[in-house]
Amino acid sequence: MTEHEFLVVTTTHDDETRARELAAAAVRERLAACAQVYPVRSVYWWDGEVQDGAEWRVDLKTRAALADRLTAFLLGRHPYDTPEVVGVPVVTGSAAYLDWIAAETADR
Repeated sequence: MTEHEFLVVTTTHDDETRARELAAAAVRERLAACAQVYPVRSVYWWDGEVQDGAEWRVDLKTRAALADRLTAFLLGRHPYDTPEVVGVPVVTGSAAYLDWIAAETADR
């Protein structure tokens, strides 16, 4: 595997059910091999003041080649005005796991 062939793409959502639905839809569409959904607390600037709220983080494992398609998919289904969609390169990982991501996100 070449360096940066894989990404972890992260987004957040304010509703657990909708975060899980978004994760499942991305996996079902083969844009990600898997996703983890877990609670986080976010502190951020919005509307001129500091906000503090509970959110659900979604980490999606995918191939870098799918980054644009996955980003468009997430943005098209997200209720936030400016949703977080950030891709972080995977710089190392077990060969078997990375092969699995590649297989599960391959064009069918």
